[in-house]
Amino acid sequence: MSLTAPPPADPSDPHDPANPPGSEGPSGPSGPTDPPGPSGAAQPPSGDGSREALNDRISADSLTTRRDYLRIVTTVSGGLAIGGLGVAAGILHRHNDSEGVPEPKKIADQLGPGESIAFRYPGDEDRALAVRLVDGSLVGYSAVCTHLACAVLYRADRGQLGELLCPCHEGVFDVRTGEVTAGPPPRPLPRVIVTEDLDGSIWALATTRSGESDKDAWCRQFADVAPEQAIELGCPGAELPKGQA
Repeated sequence: MSLTAPPPADPSDPHDPANPPGSEGPSGPSGPTDPPGPSGAAQPPSGDGSREALNDRISADSLTTRRDYLRIVTTVSGGLAIGGLGVAAGILHRHNDSEGVPEPKKIADQLGPGESIAFRYPGDEDRALAVRLVDGSLVGYSAVCTHLACAVLYRADRGQLGELLCPCHEGVFDVRTGEVTAGPPPRPLPRVIVTEDLDGSIWALATTRSGESDKDAWCRQFADVAPEQAIELGCPGAELPKGQA
């Protein structure tokens, strides 16, 4: 048995078990290394600190985006609310606000059962529509929704008589009465008084305000120009001019 120590390992001998591939000895690196950076240059952050900084930046960007979105929504909602209040308070134009006497207007040569026609009455900016119901009766309404003044349409395919629909916010009105049956509109549609002449033509004669009766509407608009008829109809305060009394 030999008691002498084994010879020292040769670093240049790759077959020596003390020098595994990729090793540069006890004090050297164990694998490939990145090239050294410029002298004195700051190294980028690493570890948990860099992750926290990135998360903080993402959170700040997300908060800004949410704030921008909420500001837009608030602005639009505020505009709609102000518009609704303006209509309700009479600041903005509503159908049939005019105090003048409307002129009769021919709106159609004829109108068959289940048909409708859109027209302007009493003014050029006042949207209106007339409907001939399947039972032959004739109705007319303002085509301006009492919610936010969107256009009202007649849908013959809804229900037995059809219905009046405001597609903006799904407001629905009864086609026979103009009363609200669904959705956000706060008041019924103002009526337009329509009639059929002997030749079958359809005429618009007068307008009513929301909730106003035909009699009250006629008295409001025609009592001064037709006092005799106003007296016969029983309009409040109706009287003949002094020269005719």
